[in-house]
Amino acid sequence: MSKPSANPEPSWRKPAGIFLILVLIAVWAAIIVSLSPWVGVWPIPVQAVFYLVAGIIWIMPLKPLLRWMELGRWRG
Repeated sequence: MSKPSANPEPSWRKPAGIFLILVLIAVWAAIIVSLSPWVGVWPIPVQAVFYLVAGIIWIMPLKPLLRWMELGRWRG
């Protein structure tokens, strides 16, 4: 009688999810950088708020992506 494996084979979703996260970061950074000619003329405090918000917004798609990586479905 064979014992069940303690370490199941890793899912392909984890490497694919990591790749998607890196793509998301690169695309988001490219979008924000492309806006810099316009954002650069704003007052410094407004720029700071813009970059703070832009730095937080990219995290929002991560929760469903991480759920998909772990469970194989997008919604809870």
